[in-house]
Amino acid sequence: MLAAPEVEAVYCAVPHDLHRQLYVDIIRAGKHLLGEKPFGIDREANRAILQAVREHPDVLVRCSSEFPFFPGAYQLTQWVAEKRFGKIIEVEAGFWHSSDLDPDKPINWKRRVATNGEYGCMGDLGMHVLHLPLRFGWKPRNVRALLSKIVDARPDGKGGMVPCETWDNAILACDVKTADQQFPMMLSMKRIAPGHSNTWFIRVYGTEGSAEFTTKQPKQLLTMSYTPGGEQAWRVIDAPYRSAYPTITGAIFEFGFSDSILQMCAAFCDEVANGQNMRQPFTCATPEETEGSHRVFAAALESHATGQTVSLSWEG
Repeated sequence: MLAAPEVEAVYCAVPHDLHRQLYVDIIRAGKHLLGEKPFGIDREANRAILQAVREHPDVLVRCSSEFPFFPGAYQLTQWVAEKRFGKIIEVEAGFWHSSDLDPDKPINWKRRVATNGEYGCMGDLGMHVLHLPLRFGWKPRNVRALLSKIVDARPDGKGGMVPCETWDNAILACDVKTADQQFPMMLSMKRIAPGHSNTWFIRVYGTEGSAEFTTKQPKQLLTMSYTPGGEQAWRVIDAPYRSAYPTITGAIFEFGFSDSILQMCAAFCDEVANGQNMRQPFTCATPEETEGSHRVFAAALESHATGQTVSLSWEG
């Protein structure tokens, strides 16, 4: 955490069990906050943080989520806003990595319920997956979840083994209904996805066009546009080094993870300085969007426990 008495904004990244008190204290101190996901270890903690946000409307509070600032992802968000996809057929989004495939990797706070919460990989990875769908207004009306614990125990660093308590992987099948359409959406969060070191992706299929972006090919954007009876062919284009905020880096060079962090920080600073008059319209993830992610995660836990599809209410 970076903070000092004279600093008016704070970036905070700590285990989930510390979010509630620390974030609330920062907000009450009048400091603008860019905090790590998921804004609370559970829904009760998230409600307490959002209550502090409501009590201090002069403080800007945002959640860290950098992947939408990759040029390819940023372009896709613009196409959604422009309704280029027509009627949505299906959406898939996910965040996968595989470092936990190593059974000798020592236990840490992410594998303990006391520090990471019952959500497991959903709390750790899920806001990254839900940021764009929630921003687009694609709120699941129900969830059917499949949660997996793959590695049962890990070294404790003292010569012994201790249980892994949290979920390693999560697959969520959702039904989305908006004012004018309804479609399925598949969300996946995986700590054990062989072959993936840190892969974030989103795929949107529609009746007038489709697109896919993945950080596994960070310079490429897959697109398909078509008319009735016309040819259906994927087009692969290089996404230039061009995201939300201009840089001195030439468009022909490659954009990376550290660049997305800088773009996210620029969006936060822009909103702190300019409010609704930001230089571009895409903000960092909002507290309300973290609350939406908690609704989905809580429903996923219930779905896995009961084996049933769980309905979500977005009222209240």
